[in-house]
Amino acid sequence: MFNPARSFTDLVVWQKAHEFVLQLYRFTERFPRAEIFALTAQMRRAAVSIPAKISEGFGKRTTREKLRFFNIVEGSIEESKYYLILNRDLH
Repeated sequence: MFNPARSFTDLVVWQKAHEFVLQLYRFTERFPRAEIFALTAQMRRAAVSIPAKISEGFGKRTTREKLRFFNIVEGSIEESKYYLILNRDLH
């Protein structure tokens, strides 16, 4: 039986996004201090925006409003992917 989400925290996509943020914070703790205001901050900001925009979109009333926020989420996911590629290439 289908039970609609009562809160954004019920959404599996939000749960996975939140776990990604937690893992990314742990990962970036090992970055050099010289990166704290550069790559570390950018990576964290992009990652945090994913579950934040999912939760914000959940609260919107119309499908059009919800889709706008979920589209922003897709952009933040792609941005996060780039930062991970950059990190890999910088070693």
